[in-house]
Amino acid sequence: MSYEEKSSWIMGVLAVVSLTVYLSITLVEAATVPLAETNYVPTMFWTIIGSIVVSIVAHILLGMFSRDRKKDQRDREIYTMGERVGNSLLVVGALGALIMAWQEVDWFWIANALYLGFSLSGVLSCIARLSAYRRGTVGAW
Repeated sequence: MSYEEKSSWIMGVLAVVSLTVYLSITLVEAATVPLAETNYVPTMFWTIIGSIVVSIVAHILLGMFSRDRKKDQRDREIYTMGERVGNSLLVVGALGALIMAWQEVDWFWIANALYLGFSLSGVLSCIARLSAYRRGTVGAW
């Protein structure tokens, strides 16, 4: 397994874990107050910061123990394809948040639409990259 494929696994798992942690904490708090009134900002902030820190540490460790860290043309094409696929959900989340802002929906829902878009974008991007590594084709996406 190449360095880039391992990196995709790290990022995909982190995206799922950080979203799960955020949702778990927020939903537990929602047991005592209405969901839109939960104190979501610190939870979201620390979940994002924690995910970034864990990603940095995991990539440092991956770099220390990987034999080959060179990117070839295939790695670059797979990465680009994965980002294009993942960005589709990012755009959907941003458009959803924009529509909610036009409708003057509560900030909780706007922030969560953006966060969900970012998280699902990361997951879809990693799934697309890992699928390309396993199937060996980039053009199918």
